[in-house]
Amino acid sequence: MMPAEDAAPRTRIDSGGPVAAPAPAARVLTDRELDQDIPYGVRIAASWAWRIGLILLVAGTLIWLLGKISFLIIPVMVAALLAGLLSPVARWLARHRVPNGLAVAITVLGFIGVIAGALSLVGRQLAAGFGELWSEALAGVQQVQAWLSEGPLQLTAAQIDQYIKDATAALQNNSSSILSGALTFGSTAGHFAAGLVLALFVLIFFLLEGSRIWGFLVGLLPRKARAATYGAGRRGWASMVSYARIQMFVAFVDAVGIGAGAAIIGVPLALPLGVLVFLGSFIPIVGALVTGAVAVLLALVANGPVNALVMLGIVLAVQQLESHILQPLVMGKAVALHPVAVILSVAAGSYLAGIPGALFSVPILAVANSSIRYIAGRTWEHEEVPATARLQGIPAPDGTGADNTFMDVHVPGDTPGRRDARHNGVPGGDAGRDAGA
Repeated sequence: MMPAEDAAPRTRIDSGGPVAAPAPAARVLTDRELDQDIPYGVRIAASWAWRIGLILLVAGTLIWLLGKISFLIIPVMVAALLAGLLSPVARWLARHRVPNGLAVAITVLGFIGVIAGALSLVGRQLAAGFGELWSEALAGVQQVQAWLSEGPLQLTAAQIDQYIKDATAALQNNSSSILSGALTFGSTAGHFAAGLVLALFVLIFFLLEGSRIWGFLVGLLPRKARAATYGAGRRGWASMVSYARIQMFVAFVDAVGIGAGAAIIGVPLALPLGVLVFLGSFIPIVGALVTGAVAVLLALVANGPVNALVMLGIVLAVQQLESHILQPLVMGKAVALHPVAVILSVAAGSYLAGIPGALFSVPILAVANSSIRYIAGRTWEHEEVPATARLQGIPAPDGTGADNTFMDVHVPGDTPGRRDARHNGVPGGDAGRDAGA
């Protein structure tokens, strides 16, 4: 063991000078002092950076997971849009003393009948006009051949035949790829049929028990989050329904304008063209451009360049009507989205999920916009669940109420206990149940 005098710190004694003072011990800086040495702006940027990174990571993971189950997500979203369109019909029937189940059955069967009738009419038009269109297309090919031989290219008949043979050989050499694409199309058609059946099944239950389903999902959340989630979901649903209805109106105007214009100037297959424009208009901006190009191409093949120019003028006039009158006045008030946000969402949706992404990007953005604005405005703190759609287990904004997470969700009756609970601002609360007992 070291002696005490040896353990003591030693100092050097200089015979010619004073005794040297011991070196000061190094002071350890605390975390707070270290943070203060970092500029405030850098600290704020770092705090935002890791939070934004975490949000992007979660969002990317969610998008990846949704892509894996897209065969379920897409039919559910289609059913949600159709439920928004058909729910007024079912409610109107229910108000006229039609039982709820029968009202939903009439609504769904009527919708299927309308779609089947439209497809049947379009099929007959295609069958009747396809022969004429094919002969006109052959005449157009002959005109192209004449232009290639007599125009500025001055190609001989032998050169044209050689080009045709080369194209035929290229098709034969790539027959395996074409066959693989045909098989892929067949598989996609099978998935489409299965998704259509699933969407129809989900649509029936959305119309029949939509409030019960939403109430059950909200009941799975923590109690303090239920009131805000309930109100945000209702605002988002209202925004999506408004978008779907107004988009249908805009699509109808586009289809009537372009289809009627095509019929007036003598373009064949005007009715199928109108149906194509109607379906394509549900993809904002992009759908109108693509279907308009198809209309101009059809007029070019059938009636020549002059008729195609007239058709182009009709398409541009209809699109200007949509862009400058219908979209700002009608769609802008319904979803409150800037056109830049619409086109960016369509581009991002089409890049991430193809046609389904382009179709559902704007409704999703509209729902997110309405829900986020509602939650950020904190108006839900001063609201309660409406009496006509109050859900058991949803607490009042102050956090009171029952925590019946997994109990059945239903619209309470006007019993004395329930009436007391409503007057006390507790939707389905314990006080109401005790009083009713």
